[in-house]
Amino acid sequence: MVKVGVLALQGDFREHIRVLADLGAAPIELRTPSQLDDVQALVIPGGESTTIGKLARSAELVEPIRERAEAGMPVLGTCAGMIVMAERVIDGQPLLGVMDVTVRRNAYGRQVDSFEADVAVEGIDHPVRGVFIRAPWIEETGPDVEILAEHEGKPVVLRQGTRVAASFHPELIGETGLHEAFLSLV
Repeated sequence: MVKVGVLALQGDFREHIRVLADLGAAPIELRTPSQLDDVQALVIPGGESTTIGKLARSAELVEPIRERAEAGMPVLGTCAGMIVMAERVIDGQPLLGVMDVTVRRNAYGRQVDSFEADVAVEGIDHPVRGVFIRAPWIEETGPDVEILAEHEGKPVVLRQGTRVAASFHPELIGETGLHEAFLSLV
């Protein structure tokens, strides 16, 4: 059974835990560096990227997560998690810098502009339903970054090695395709 840490500092970590448990993984709420030693993969949930950054720094998680990600531990970031993983952030500060991308925060608009959409993701045999809430999009990718899905001409699902990031929240509606593909990287 794959033991997956879900960064549980702020945001929709409970929804990720539910999806992972439904898929047969063993998710844990991760809040300390010592817990990171016990997991095979990590999910960084959506929420508020600035708050997640402040809390991760306070918990002394930034360097340990960066080191594990760079050593090959699979990491999935959704919405704010994508921002947290990015090397470059327009209208914000990068935190982990583990994906060679430039991300634009709140690119799809404000909370009132939220929407759901089906996204065709390479390697997943059905459209992935995503919830876009103050969602980011990718402005630029480095040469080692694969674009796995686009929405309205903008990259919204990316992979760089064992790191995967999505602009949207599949977990809010119980969509499992992205999580299944992520678990296959472990």
